[in-house]
Amino acid sequence: MSAEHAEMSVFQALLGRRSVRKFTDRPVDVKDLRRILEAGRWAPSGLNNQPWRFLVVRAGDPRQAALAGLTKYGHIVREAQALIVVFLYKPAMYHEGKDNQAAGACIQNLLLAVHGLGLGGVWLGEIINQEDQVMEALQLGTEEYRLMAVIALGHPAQPSSRLDAAAGSSRRPLEELLLEAL
Repeated sequence: MSAEHAEMSVFQALLGRRSVRKFTDRPVDVKDLRRILEAGRWAPSGLNNQPWRFLVVRAGDPRQAALAGLTKYGHIVREAQALIVVFLYKPAMYHEGKDNQAAGACIQNLLLAVHGLGLGGVWLGEIINQEDQVMEALQLGTEEYRLMAVIALGHPAQPSSRLDAAAGSSRRPLEELLLEAL
């Protein structure tokens, strides 16, 4: 693959990824789930500490219904064919801010991999407001793990043409985000 083609592929993925909140009932292949998790695993982290940990909840698992009851986005959680619950593993952490940034990079990698495989997904962050109840439902201790997000994913229910670059999304102009002009 040429450098120019790789650059275009990266930018197409970055600009084309959208949050998908409606899924078909078609299961997500385990091979695809593993590829998505591999992408998350390769995110950058300070000191390469890789502080993230994942829990995959597949459709029909009783924990899916439990998680759905703990967020105002329960309808998305119930419809998803898989959930990737992302945690920080406290014993691996060395700096709160850097480790939170690393978790964000990991989550972005996961979402880009979901998109790259032709699947749809959405980052559910609101659920962290119920962290204690989530941890209880998943039978995990808050002394070791910190909830970062739940990614709901599956095969998109809407036609892929509606998911193409820039469809239905907008961003502030770059000039508005720059502190100084380039």
